[in-house]
Amino acid sequence: MSHTVHEAKGLHQQAAAAHAHKASEQFEHKAAERHEQVAVAAYFHAEHRGFNGGDPAADWLAAEAEVEAMLNKGEAGTVH
Repeated sequence: MSHTVHEAKGLHQQAAAAHAHKASEQFEHKAAERHEQVAVAAYFHAEHRGFNGGDPAADWLAAEAEVEAMLNKGEAGTVH
C-alpha cells in the first residue's frame, strides 16, 4: 500500500505529537518527583533544628540545592 505525501506528513505529525505528549508526561512526573524530594529535604532541615525558629523559605532553598546537586551526580534516594 502506497501513501501519498500528504498521508505521510499526517502520520509523521501524529507520531511527533504522540512523542511530545509522552515527553511532557515524563517531564511532569520528574518535576513532581523532584518537588517531593525537595519537600522531604526541607522538612528534615526543620526537623533537625527541632522545628524551632528558622526560615521555611531558606529551608526550601537549601533543600532545592541539595536535591539539584544529588540529581546532577545521578544519585538516587532521599536527601537530608
